[in-house]
Amino acid sequence: MDASVVSRAGMAYAHELSFMLCFAALTAERFLIRANPDRSTATKLIITDVVYGLAALTLLGSGVLRVLYFGQGADFYTENPLFWWKVGIYLSAGALSLYPTITYVLWAIPLRKGETPNFSAAAAQRIGWVINVELLAFATLPFMASLMARGVGSGG
Repeated sequence: MDASVVSRAGMAYAHELSFMLCFAALTAERFLIRANPDRSTATKLIITDVVYGLAALTLLGSGVLRVLYFGQGADFYTENPLFWWKVGIYLSAGALSLYPTITYVLWAIPLRKGETPNFSAAAAQRIGWVINVELLAFATLPFMASLMARGVGSGG
C-alpha cells in the first residue's frame, strides 16, 4: 500500500472524526443547558465545551492540512465557491460559540467557591438557540463537501 494513500486517508479520517466530535459535543451541550445548573451539570457543560473547542481546532487544522498537502490540491478547494461557503459557515459557527464559551468560563468563579452559577432561564434559552444555529451550520458542512466531491461549484 502506498504511504501517501495511507497519510491522505489518515488526514481525512482525522478531519471527519473531529467533525463528528464537534457535532456530538454541541448536541451534548444542547441537552445539558438549563437555568441554574447544578454543580455537576455546570462542570459537564464546561468539559463538553472544551472538548468542542479542541475538536473544532483539530477540524480546522486537519482541514488546512488537507487543502495544502493531503487533499485534492489547493486549487480544487480555493477555486470552488462552495469551499468558501464552507469556510464561512464554519467560522460563523465558531464565532457564535464564543457566547456559550465565555458564559461557561465565567461560571468557573462561583464553581471554585463551591457555588452554582446564577443563570436565568432566558440566558439558557439564548444559549440553546445559539447552539441550535451552530448545529444547523455544522449539519450543512458534510452536504457541501459531498457536493464538492461530485464537482459541484468547480466550474469545470
